[in-house]
Amino acid sequence: MPELPEVEALSAFLSERLTGRVIARVQPVAISALKTYDPPVTALEGRTVGPVTRRGKFLDIEAEGLHLVVHLARAGWLRWKDSLPAEPPRPSPRNPLALRLRLAGEAGDGFDLTEAGSKKGLAVHLVRDPAQVPGVARLGPDPLDPAFALADFAALLRDDRRRIKGVLRDQSVLAGVGNAYSDEVLHAARMSPYKPAASLTEDEVARLYEALGGTLREAVEHARGLPAEELKAEKKLGLRVHGRTGQPCPVCGDTIREVSFADSSFQYCPTCQTGGKPLADRRLSRLLK
Repeated sequence: MPELPEVEALSAFLSERLTGRVIARVQPVAISALKTYDPPVTALEGRTVGPVTRRGKFLDIEAEGLHLVVHLARAGWLRWKDSLPAEPPRPSPRNPLALRLRLAGEAGDGFDLTEAGSKKGLAVHLVRDPAQVPGVARLGPDPLDPAFALADFAALLRDDRRRIKGVLRDQSVLAGVGNAYSDEVLHAARMSPYKPAASLTEDEVARLYEALGGTLREAVEHARGLPAEELKAEKKLGLRVHGRTGQPCPVCGDTIREVSFADSSFQYCPTCQTGGKPLADRRLSRLLK
């Protein structure tokens, strides 16, 4: 799933190509992706695009008072085309295309929103105010906001008895951090994913705060300026533990372990994060019984 760094890079990529341009056509293909009906997406046609911004994991494309808000979910992506096909897109079980936006001009450039797989989560909203999107309305503070201080972070964790891995992923607590970067942040902070948030000492909170900001800023810097089609690959190259089960930890050399759930998993280093003790993988334990 695209997270804060990739969506930040996508917003910058689109800002360069969309700002000041006029939208010619918006063509929904997968009706399931369109979550609003008033105003209709055709209301965007003829409007000039203004700022393109990021709100957590959401892209916000503003056009003269309307906001096209996109959440790419787990398998969605944005594909820029310098020249879109002239023929209108058609729905097809084999076609991953969810929505096409074409800009005015002879080039016919624009972008496609696509989603692979059978589980459809990509969401497109056209609203007058981004706060009308439920996922945006419930977002917590952005960890890269200069105003987000250590004291603010400590206050978020103080009374939360959940495991810190789940807290970092909760969009109502922090906006933009998902499964991959929560793994990376916890590894950088040398902290167990299972540690209760409310049990953290002042020193541990400070260490986690520094790891959070440092990890995300580094990832944003790596993604800066890359075209949309290279962002996924760049993300994978930059990850130290997430998605690297069985590989050596780049810090200590221990083997990176995994804990699996029904539809996801996380990775960690026992030496760096759990005092050398592997965490119980309940799904694997059930298979071995």
